[in-house]
Amino acid sequence: MGWWIGYSMPEPEPGPEQEEGPRLHARIGRGLYAALGFVMLALAVIGALLPVMPTTIFAILAAWCFGRSSPRFEAWLLDHPRFGPTLRAWRAEGAIAPRAKLFACGGMALGFVLFLEGAHPHWPLIALVALLLAACATYILTRPTPGRRR
Repeated sequence: MGWWIGYSMPEPEPGPEQEEGPRLHARIGRGLYAALGFVMLALAVIGALLPVMPTTIFAILAAWCFGRSSPRFEAWLLDHPRFGPTLRAWRAEGAIAPRAKLFACGGMALGFVLFLEGAHPHWPLIALVALLLAACATYILTRPTPGRRR
């Protein structure tokens, strides 16, 4: 048995470095959300330029990330002439414009055809991918149109 048995160190008084812990974690969290927001925004811009990549979902995710990290970037994105109307409609009503629905479903159909032609998959994988795409298309098509109530 040693002399340390039964000996306990006194608890230190909370100092400024201990009180900053939660604020430091909050700053790190905001920084991570901001970084993720910029990645999502970059993917949205790429999607706006490339017909095979989606735009809207990345813009929605960027706005969500900026809403948790930077009100200034969130406001900029919501007021953006290209992304703003779609994001505001999604936030207010969960709505998707008919043109966006057409492009989303058309892109999924094109992607499915390219998948079939390029990968030559077996039928179980074809069925799985078709089922997932059909579920996504159903979700998109059942969203309301902006400005209209269900």
